[in-house]
Amino acid sequence: MKAKLIFEREDQDHESTVLRVKGDVTIHTSPSLREQLKPLFSSQQKRIHILLNDVDFMDSSGIATLVEGLQWARQSGGRFVLSGLSDNVRDIFELSKLDTIFDIENSTA
Repeated sequence: MKAKLIFEREDQDHESTVLRVKGDVTIHTSPSLREQLKPLFSSQQKRIHILLNDVDFMDSSGIATLVEGLQWARQSGGRFVLSGLSDNVRDIFELSKLDTIFDIENSTA
């Protein structure tokens, strides 16, 4: 069975979107995450909030996809916020020092 991510998108207002990601973000699923993220940066969204409460595992391709999202946000003058990182995912960000690059909130909303 092929792994799959589930997304729940909530537009907070005309400038802010929350995207909840459910499932493991791997080389097999990161393209679908990219497909969800890309349109958000071509719109007028100024704040993209990615909720990762339901992500227990993320490999390097998932990290690369989030780095790409961060770059898109910076190019468009927006904010790219991550929250709800599991211990496993947080460890990856801390070991790679990406926790100093990303805007990571402790919120688990």
